[in-house]
Parts: sequence; structure tokens; C-alpha cells
Amino acid sequence: MTKEDLIEAIKHIKDDEHGLPLTDLGLIRDITARPEHVALTVLLSPELVQKRDWIEAQIIESITKIGASNVHVRLKEISTDEKNDIIAIKLNKSVRRAPALMNSPLVTPESGVTFIAIASGKGGVGKSTVTVNLAAALSHLGKRVGIMDADIYGYSIPEMMGITELPQKHNNRIVPVERYGIKVISTGFFVQGNKPVVWRGPMLGKMFTTFLNEVEWGSLDYIIIDLPPGTGDIALDVHNKIPQCSEILVTTPHPTANHVAARAGEMAIQTNHPILGVIENMSYFTDPSGARHDLFGRGGGAKLAEQLQTELLAEIPIHPSDTGEHTNQTSASTFGENSEQWHIFKQLAEKIIDQNG
Repeated sequence: MTKEDLIEAIKHIKDDEHGLPLTDLGLIRDITARPEHVALTVLLSPELVQKRDWIEAQIIESITKIGASNVHVRLKEISTDEKNDIIAIKLNKSVRRAPALMNSPLVTPESGVTFIAIASGKGGVGKSTVTVNLAAALSHLGKRVGIMDADIYGYSIPEMMGITELPQKHNNRIVPVERYGIKVISTGFFVQGNKPVVWRGPMLGKMFTTFLNEVEWGSLDYIIIDLPPGTGDIALDVHNKIPQCSEILVTTPHPTANHVAARAGEMAIQTNHPILGVIENMSYFTDPSGARHDLFGRGGGAKLAEQLQTELLAEIPIHPSDTGEHTNQTSASTFGENSEQWHIFKQLAEKIIDQNG
């Protein structure tokens, strides 16, 4: 018995609003198919909760008919907004069929560039900190690294890396700013002062296309992309234009961050982009006596990784900002070489290199 057999057996169970099978709408999750034992999760929005007993009975009956003797159905209630997010991604066929931006030499297999997008469901979870420190760790291990700051509305990489100069042009191409051996391009280089970016979707896409096509990146091993939080236009552009891009999701132990990060992960899944894993930032604080304090709860990263069927890559502890350990040879926002955080990022970089070369 295969997963496909199970999906086929329960395709007659449909969502009243869309008239489509729950399996097609992404509302059936975590399917486990063994010779005799079957388990799956059904996501129930408020309008489906009233039919929960019927849905469960139908699933058990249908799967039993094709040979399973033990069927376990997990019923998980979700909000209408969550359901709409899941279905919007699932039914967005244009996202899944969108062609790659093949006129950019960066995205061809011959370039040898490994793209890793750093994503989150909401702002303020430390996504840019992860971007900078992962890039610094990869560079420290001898890899040629670039950072593409695609967080159009919340760009922060130049300030985090202490960059004050602007990119120059050479032969009508933009030369990224290089700092500590890392090549950087950011929306912040193309706006005046600290003014807010008020562009709509087409302008956002044009900026991202510029980053890919008109920047003279040179020879690189890795480009780390700092995405805006959520599942908006830029995230869609990355999935469309760089089909081989992998993704790391950043969350915190807090349930809300974990909850919304799942939406970004769902987008990656539905557009067939591999998720390398989850990083839980601000996981805990260690006081001078060595005692651990879970200031924002515990287990959010592990729960998200389990939900997305991926790996918890790291739990990054909170670092006190007044220790001076952020002022090592790399930048004001990278952790000191003797810190626990830097050790974790080095281990993560080593793991990524082992997987990708």
C-alpha cells in the first residue's frame, strides 16, 4: 500500500466551499503508509469541524477497504485564515508552473552556485542575523559567498555589516559591495536614506531581477538570500526564478512565530523547493552560573520541523548585546569566535558544505 493508494481512496471526501478533494487542497497531512498501519492528519477549518465524525468515519472505512487493518486519523482544528493560506498556495498553479529566469547565468547549473533562502513567517525573529552569520561561517570555511538582501521593506544587511559605501558600476553592470570577503547587494543601496519602500509587486520583481541579471557577482559558491517575512511577491519570485533554491526557516520558541512560519514552509513544499531545515533563534538564555532560562517558551522549532517533516538544524541561544563579543573580525552583527552561537553557526556551515560541496 502506497501513499498514492491512500490519497486515491479518500479523494471522494471534498471541501464544500471549493468542491475539491481535501487531498487536493492540502488539508490532509503527515500520511504514513505501512503494510497494515496507516496514519494521517486532517486539518479542520471551522466549517469542517461540524463534520469531523463523518470525515473520520469515511477515511477509516475507505482505507480499510483497500487493506489496512489499523487506521489512525488525527484531527487538527485550524482557523479559516490558516485554511485560506494553505489553499491559496496549493491552488496557485501559476507559481508551480512559472518558468525559471534562465537568462541569468547565476541560475544555470554551470554556475556552480548554491542558493539558500532564509525565510520566516513574521518579522523580528532574527532572520537577517541568521543570514549574516551563516554567510560569515561559510566564508570562514573558505567558501566564496554572496548575500542578496531581498527583504525589500525591511532591508538591514548593510547596517548589520557596517557597510556605508554604495555599489559602483563597471561595464554597465553593478559591482556588489564586498565586506569581510562577502559580496553584498541590498535594496538599501538603491533608496535614499531611511525612507520606506512603497513599491508594488511589479517594482519588487524588477528589483529582484536586477539582483540576478545586472549584478557582477563573479565566481561564487553560495548566495544566501534574506527574504522578506511571509509569502508575498518576493518570496514567490524566488520560488519562480530560482527553482533550485533551498530554504531555511527561522522561528522562535514562541507558538505564534512557529504558527506563521509554517505558512512560509508550506509555500516551499507546494513549489517543490527543498527545505534544509528549521533554525530556532532566541531559544534560551544562559546566565553566568550556567543555568538555562527558556524566556520565550520551548520546543517551537522542533514542532515546526516535525510539522514540515524536516530537520531542526540549530537552536541559537540569546546573546547579551553588551558583552562586546559581537565585534570580532567579521562584522558588528556576527558572533565572536569564542561564543556558543558562532560555534553553532560553524557546525551548520560545515553540515551544509558536506551536503553541497
